[in-house]
Amino acid sequence: MPMKAILKDLIIEAAGRAHRNGDLPSDDIPDVEIEEPRADAHGDFSSNIAMVMASIQKMAPRKIADAIMAHLQDPHELIEKTEIAGPGFINFFVKPAAWHPILRQIIEADTAYGASDIGRGQKFQVEFVSSNPTGPLHVGHGRGAAVGDAVANILAFCGYDVQKEYYINDSGRQIRTLGQSVYLRYRELLGQTVKFPEECYQGVYIHELAADIKAQKGDGLLALPEEDAIMHCARFAAQKILDGIRDDLKLFGLEFDCWFSEQSLYDSGRVDEILRQFRKQGIIYEKEGALWFKTSDFGDEKDRVVVKANGETTYFASDIAYHQDKYERGFERVVDVWGADHHGYIPRMKAAIEASGHRRDQFDVILVQLVNLLRAGEPVAMSTRAGEFETLRDVINEVGRDAARFIFLTRHYESALDFDLEVAKQKTNDNPVYYVQYVHARIASILRKGDERGVGKISWNDQAVARLTASEEVDLIKALARYPEVLAGSAQSMEPHRVTYYLMALASAFHTYYNKHRVLTDDDLLRCGRLNLILAVQKVIRNGLTLLGVSAPERM
Repeated sequence: MPMKAILKDLIIEAAGRAHRNGDLPSDDIPDVEIEEPRADAHGDFSSNIAMVMASIQKMAPRKIADAIMAHLQDPHELIEKTEIAGPGFINFFVKPAAWHPILRQIIEADTAYGASDIGRGQKFQVEFVSSNPTGPLHVGHGRGAAVGDAVANILAFCGYDVQKEYYINDSGRQIRTLGQSVYLRYRELLGQTVKFPEECYQGVYIHELAADIKAQKGDGLLALPEEDAIMHCARFAAQKILDGIRDDLKLFGLEFDCWFSEQSLYDSGRVDEILRQFRKQGIIYEKEGALWFKTSDFGDEKDRVVVKANGETTYFASDIAYHQDKYERGFERVVDVWGADHHGYIPRMKAAIEASGHRRDQFDVILVQLVNLLRAGEPVAMSTRAGEFETLRDVINEVGRDAARFIFLTRHYESALDFDLEVAKQKTNDNPVYYVQYVHARIASILRKGDERGVGKISWNDQAVARLTASEEVDLIKALARYPEVLAGSAQSMEPHRVTYYLMALASAFHTYYNKHRVLTDDDLLRCGRLNLILAVQKVIRNGLTLLGVSAPERM
């Protein structure tokens, strides 16, 4: 049982005894919160329960704290001392020996350490990346991919039933624009002079796609009606780009459970079906030849068009049908990972969710801010309009998958991220992924040296572990003990950077310890205890990196 849970039970039991003894007038005991004080002088843990109970007990908080402390029992002898501080905080100082069982838990649980069932029975879908198949993935897509994948992994590790999904926007105007862009470049390659509209897609990849079609078809498309030729180019280009996206994501270490086609919603009649349903509900009306959805009835700032006056459905219409389909597939909660520029889209989607009979809290949006790509501190010039940008593949090829993934997760996704390509390649402590991975590799090196010296298999020994009393050792075990709580908090908040922060803090605690204490000492018992300690650290580092989609190398 986690130390916080143990202390919580001790406080509840003590308060109950204090009431039965007449020292507390009420038996009403509110939820007990246990926190870790920032200052070591305030103990390992602290509770404000006395202040919370003051209005219930009609007593001064310090008197309540005195009553609780007078009846506190410590059957497992975990507590070194307690103190009442300030207006009534109860501070607990835990014995070093109380932390030692954590190591055994970690070693025995291995890859399952930190797992929980807080999400048991809850079916989640996390949809992310979902880039239009009109161009290669860029750096921003990479950050969204890292965030979505880590969120899904952490949720699954905490007991949620999770599916990862990619939504393919393979219908609508942008696909036709892609086809037009490729077709015009195709005609250029055949010697024709064309006017290239500003709204068409730029970039070398459009030329390459046009060259591929020319190699296959020669001048054959010129014999087709222009619209047919454009749609041929559109289908060819979209598929080729999508294949490239799949390859890039595989290179990034990412696999989706489902690739869902927007076009399938039209082919199956789902879009028409949801519009008919909303018309029956009286929340779709006609104005100026277009069909409007009364999203303002559901909290949006204004109503939204779902079918244009020319009969063309909007992206919003297919998005409504798509999300309805998600819930019909049995997902109780739907999480979309979007770019920050989609912020204004949230109210209308929440309106659609509510209108289709679901609760607004069944829909979550994670907005991922921009990535500022730097090289040695200087911005990397990019222009998506001109087709000049760093693709995700470029970044992976330059710095590696591990560095890209980890650095994408070093800040909260709502904050803009500076990604320095040169820093990401450094084998120094300035590179956060190197800093963490090095701990795993260093421990692997120590374990290999132990084998070379005939230390043999690391086995649990209570006496040996009891020798771990140095402050750096205790601090390291305390850090390991926090891991399950960090994961649970990360899952519930859907904030994967918490795990990244934790791993960097754990790495720092290890470096502090390792710089001061020799592991392969001549003292057999102490050596055994320290080997158990570093083995536990290695396992937690590996487990955390795995959830982030980052490798844990044995050598660096």
